[in-house]
Amino acid sequence: MVTGASSGIGKATAVYLAQNGYKVYGAARRIEKLQELRKHGVIPIPLDVTQDESLTACVDQILKESGSIDILINNAGSGYYGALEDMPMTDAKYQLEVNVFAAARLIQLALPAMRKKGYGKIVNISSVGGKVTLPMGVWYHASKFAMEGLSDALRKEVKSFGIDVIVVEPGGTKSEMTGLGSEYLNRVSGSTVYSPLAKGVSKMYAATEKDASDPIVIARLIRKGIEAKCPKTRYVGASGAKLLLFLRRSMSDRMFDRMVMSQMK
Repeated sequence: MVTGASSGIGKATAVYLAQNGYKVYGAARRIEKLQELRKHGVIPIPLDVTQDESLTACVDQILKESGSIDILINNAGSGYYGALEDMPMTDAKYQLEVNVFAAARLIQLALPAMRKKGYGKIVNISSVGGKVTLPMGVWYHASKFAMEGLSDALRKEVKSFGIDVIVVEPGGTKSEMTGLGSEYLNRVSGSTVYSPLAKGVSKMYAATEKDASDPIVIARLIRKGIEAKCPKTRYVGASGAKLLLFLRRSMSDRMFDRMVMSQMK
């Protein structure tokens, strides 16, 4: 089961795995965008991750048709950017709902069948932004840091049941979420006291988007993880990811802050 399968990493992963022999359910709210995946062998299934009844119905349908969900790929995500002072708390809560609580709820629903079978792979799509922060990304980073911690704790809880928890940390990847995030940023912080910084962040994103990796890079990483007999706890890939994480490990907080802010001018 792949969530957020209507575009970006989710779409690429659903198609790639289906083409390589997996029975794939591609879940998303925009069911009309999923229909084109049928020709690749992906089974579309409607899912609104903000609604518990939709989460439950989605998992129930898959369990009824297939008996279990052997591999759950939590990819659905939201990427609102804006200064903390400017962002409405309703939007902050929505981002946490999509990026953290929905993934946790799907794991809850899928785990009983995995435990019964004695096998399962839970793949949580985090981000380099779960280790490295940029200004204006307060709630996005909070959600991804949370996903990192959730995954680390969960890994210890379910290992004895034959279930692996894998974190994937993409760097710059081509996605419609980047454009939507920049649009939101300019709407909420483009005319406030944070507007100079908002312009700098938008400029940086426009520049990095040119070098962003194709989502297939992450799809291949996911396949590598789920097919490994003893998968790594984390897989890192796409544009700039490994370099950023290396710099973060090598620098003090203040040094890293200065480096990041130098790119916002």
